[in-house]
Amino acid sequence: EGIVIVEATTDVYGRVTSVKVLRSIPLLDQAAIDAVRQWVYEPMIINGRPRPVVFTVTVRFQLK
Repeated sequence: EGIVIVEATTDVYGRVTSVKVLRSIPLLDQAAIDAVRQWVYEPMIINGRPRPVVFTVTVRFQLK
C-alpha cells in the first residue's frame, strides 16, 4: 500500500507526454507512471485554443 505523487504534462490533444515522480515508493513508481501515461484528458482551452497543461496526480495503491 502507498501513495505515489507524479507531475504529468499533457499536450494540446490531452495526451500525457511526460511524467515525473514527485513522491516516491520505489516498488510502485513504475506502476504509477504506466497508469498515468494511459490516461487521456480533455485539452485545456484558453482563448479558444487547446494548450498543454502541467498538473499533479496522486496515485493510491491499496492491497486487497
